[in-house]
This record gives sequence, structure tokens and C-alpha cells, in this order.
Amino acid sequence: MGRRPRRDPKGEALRRQGALHPRPETVVDELFREAEFFDPRDLVQLKYEMLRRVEAEGYSASGAARAFGLSRPSFYKARRDFAREGLPGLLPRKRGPRAGHKLTEAVLAFVDGERDADAALSTATLVDRIEARFGVRLHPRSLERALARRAKKAR
Repeated sequence: MGRRPRRDPKGEALRRQGALHPRPETVVDELFREAEFFDPRDLVQLKYEMLRRVEAEGYSASGAARAFGLSRPSFYKARRDFAREGLPGLLPRKRGPRAGHKLTEAVLAFVDGERDADAALSTATLVDRIEARFGVRLHPRSLERALARRAKKAR
């Protein structure tokens, strides 16, 4: 019988949080290769130590980024995020828009006007009219959810 692979709870937690370095083998910094405390898989720890090396030890940005298996743009982004938010700024965030950006108040006011004129309009028809008027393509379900949220707030 084959041996079962050992569970890696830290690796699983880092993956769930989006903080797992995709290429830990590219980290060549001696601390992360020799000391058990430093984990080349931990992206937050890598970013912090990379910033510390540049600020406290005078490493160049490109040298530090290379030693930690990251790119120069990721160094500059980490430095901006850390300066703005401190350590929480180095935590991973979801990508993409944070909120609805297509369903503006103007679009929703237009929808209200269209529905006032004809209450029997389908969502698909409204989506087509929004695209014709505003040049914004929506999924019908997005419009349905937005209208449901507004109805719920109105109650």
C-alpha cells in the first residue's frame, strides 16, 4: 500500500487566504532557506521581510525582490500598501471591482422611468434598453438583484 501524503494545515490555510506564494522555490534569501521560522510559502511574511531588507539593511528594490522570488512591481505595490495601511496592507485582497459599478443611480433612475411607463417590461428588455441608452452591458440577473435590494431597502 502506498503512503498517504501528510496534511499541510499551514499550506492549506495560506491557500484559502490567498497568501500562498505560487513559486516558493524561487526564494533564494538565506533566512528563508535556512531558518525554520521563515516560510518561503508565506507571501505576507515574504513581502514584509523584503520591505524590511530595503528599508533597514539598504538592499536595492530589485535585489530584494529577486531574493524573495517576487517582481519589482510587486515590491513597489507592497511598499505603497504598507505605507498606507501598515501590515494589514500586505494581506491579499480579492481582485476586481469592490461594488457594483455599472448600475449607477442614473441607470437605476432610467429603469424606474421605464418601469413606470410600462410595468410589464421584462428584465431582458430593460437590459437591452440600458445598453442602448448608456452603452453598459448587464446580465439580467444583476439587474434583478439590484432591483430586489432596492425594494428590500424601501420596506
